[in-house]
Amino acid sequence: MELQKPVYRRFESDRPHTSQPRKFTDSGPSKPESGEGSGGIDTRRLGRSFFERATPRVAKELLGTLLVRVIDTERLTGMIVETEAYKGADDPASHAYRGRTVRNSVMFGEGGHAYVYFSYGFHWCLNVSTEQSGTAGAVLIRAIEPIGGTERMRQNRGLQTDVHLTDGPGRLTRALEVGSAFNGEDLVASKRLFIERWRKPWAICSGPRVGIAKGLDRRWRFRIEGNHFVSKGFRSLPRNP
Repeated sequence: MELQKPVYRRFESDRPHTSQPRKFTDSGPSKPESGEGSGGIDTRRLGRSFFERATPRVAKELLGTLLVRVIDTERLTGMIVETEAYKGADDPASHAYRGRTVRNSVMFGEGGHAYVYFSYGFHWCLNVSTEQSGTAGAVLIRAIEPIGGTERMRQNRGLQTDVHLTDGPGRLTRALEVGSAFNGEDLVASKRLFIERWRKPWAICSGPRVGIAKGLDRRWRFRIEGNHFVSKGFRSLPRNP
């Protein structure tokens, strides 16, 4: 199913978000865009062709989709609200900039696989590979809005509320119990980690990626405008009068 093209807006022309955000509960998806199709195929899940496209486009269109982690039949879910795109030899901020290695090999494989790495010796980061096989690309999932299974997420984080529960790449991987065992996981076929169609975002903003020294001219960090679960860097950016 072809996704509706969202509205993209840069920070320079950002306007205050006026509509009220949709309310969600722990019950999980109530009205997905589509359900099981003919032959028992779950048409909610994103397929290979979704990921095997230009990385920045995939990063934008992942916003509003549902990241699903299944643990002992329980679904821990969150709407993806912030992403960053990374490419290959033409992107100096990318792990793949200097070519293929054992660590970054997932970025060079077929689209739709989890690329999980340990960052700053502190936390795991979850990415999904993009582009056709042989062309490096990945999208970092920076933040999600908790939707289902939030009680278990809070237990995993040692929190009492949803505040700062999943508003950062390390926070969301701890909440969802995602670590090195998921590196290379096929999100198209996996039963424990995958992505489903969910909601179309109201508007999308873009800005420079964070934590990098090069490639700052690429506005490949994307978020859903007005969402309160984006990471700190986006929330602190000033708006134009």
